[in-house]
Amino acid sequence: MGDDVSSSAPITLPDGRPVPRFRGDERAMPESWLEYHRATLALKCAGLDDAQVRLASAEPSALTLLSLVQHLAEVERNWFQRIVAGRDVPPVFDDVTGFALDPARGIDEALAAWHREIARGRELTEGLPLDGTGLITDGPMAGVEVSLRWVLIHLIEEYARHNGHADLLRERIDGVTGS
Repeated sequence: MGDDVSSSAPITLPDGRPVPRFRGDERAMPESWLEYHRATLALKCAGLDDAQVRLASAEPSALTLLSLVQHLAEVERNWFQRIVAGRDVPPVFDDVTGFALDPARGIDEALAAWHREIARGRELTEGLPLDGTGLITDGPMAGVEVSLRWVLIHLIEEYARHNGHADLLRERIDGVTGS
């Protein structure tokens, strides 16, 4: 493959998701993997109604696609706004984990909030060096400094794990499988 994929137009899968870069600089690689995983979560929710995204995986778990979207909105806010940018911002939803469901909140509202958090994270990290650090202020790792590089890798892991959950949830809802 003689073409340098890192400098050419992005490649997309038939379902519209961006293919992570095969080559590129240290920043482009993790950012492209994070974009791929974000697009995978959106794909898992595509075409479903509010009742479907509230269907839990299997008892006793209460995990739903809606709660995953909310949780990942909170994850985006926590890592990019609170930790990387050092901002004191409230939770996106009532519960800091995002897992609690509000009967009045549907998938469109949750996806919109999630997309806003993604956009805000992009704004806050644009131009920041990968070695730049943020401070974890609460939880078991309170006081630990982490680099933007570490945050990007952590978010890839977080999305990959939850996309596995989303795959099982989607299969339970309507039989659709695959990444």
